[in-house]
Amino acid sequence: MAASLRVLINGGGIGGLALATALARRGHTVEVAEIRAEPSALGVGIIQPSNALHVMRELGVLDRCLAAGFPWEFLTIADPAGNTLARIPQPRMDDVPPSNGIPRPALAAILADAAVTAGARVRYASTVSALEDDGAGVTVTLSDGTTARWDLVVGFDGIGSPLRGHLYGDRYAPAYTGFANWRVTVPRDPGVQGVVMATAGQEAKALLTPITDELMYLGAVFAEAEDFRPDPERAHEELAKRLAVFSGPVAEALAAVTDPAAVVYSRISQVTVDEPWHVGRVVLAGDAAHASTPHLAQGAAMAVEDALVLAESLDTAPSVPAALEAWEARRRPRAMWVQAMSHAVLKQEMGAPTTAEEDALLEIGIPGAAHVLAKPY
Repeated sequence: MAASLRVLINGGGIGGLALATALARRGHTVEVAEIRAEPSALGVGIIQPSNALHVMRELGVLDRCLAAGFPWEFLTIADPAGNTLARIPQPRMDDVPPSNGIPRPALAAILADAAVTAGARVRYASTVSALEDDGAGVTVTLSDGTTARWDLVVGFDGIGSPLRGHLYGDRYAPAYTGFANWRVTVPRDPGVQGVVMATAGQEAKALLTPITDELMYLGAVFAEAEDFRPDPERAHEELAKRLAVFSGPVAEALAAVTDPAAVVYSRISQVTVDEPWHVGRVVLAGDAAHASTPHLAQGAAMAVEDALVLAESLDTAPSVPAALEAWEARRRPRAMWVQAMSHAVLKQEMGAPTTAEEDALLEIGIPGAAHVLAKPY
């Protein structure tokens, strides 16, 4: 489309800010409604695989991401004592690095600055409270009381997406998988030069992921009751008990954790919107449409791919509805493959029964999946 569009993005996380940057750089008028009162980012660190770094290059922030993080090329498989069992090269897309670990707050700051520099406006302490799509445009009222008309509204508002509720009610509420993620930031062991996956079979698996020269995070997934929450005074001790089978680097990382508040605990849920991800001129993207388990480290990568492909679709389609049709046709197969593969890996690692379709995916394996996803999106 040759005309400049007015686009409202509900959600100022990784995907929303990536889209704001991509659209503003193309000359569109972009506003981001973010429910948080100020710039911030929850969680510890994040892995940017090569396909995510490819998007960062297209947004003009690749060098800043690499400088703020820790680029790496090999996935190391280790036994419970930390002895190396395998060292697997990670694939790269085009000429960007294979992987980068980065603190979530650093990535959020880079993308927020890129969006504002490109010309987008970020409105904090606000979210969509009402909308009306008349086919020619969408009239939106935000929670701060302001009302405006937009050519396109995009829901990058996460797994609990309020915009998804506006479109579909409670039909696609997040579904708890029965498993939860434990993560904590610790000083980086100099020997951790990339992700180290220490495994004790189905009993436990721990990941050490470098995110700066000085820091790494320890992550582990365990089956947990839906209503379980770690004792806020003993969370680090509860994590240590779950990982008691490990010695070496994992045990040393645990020994460095003395503050229970440093442990980040999050239940792992999925969302699969089976109906079209767009209704009229309103579209869901990222976790709002297709949240996956973290086992391929592709959640944020799928969100930023969604963002860039949506911007490209708006470049070439004759209308907003046509662009949304083209965008979903490109994105749904890849995002659903990631979701299915991630969930199959989760079930395999936890010893849960798998289907024939999941067994076929598991034959590809995590290293094979990385090669699949390093191909064009």
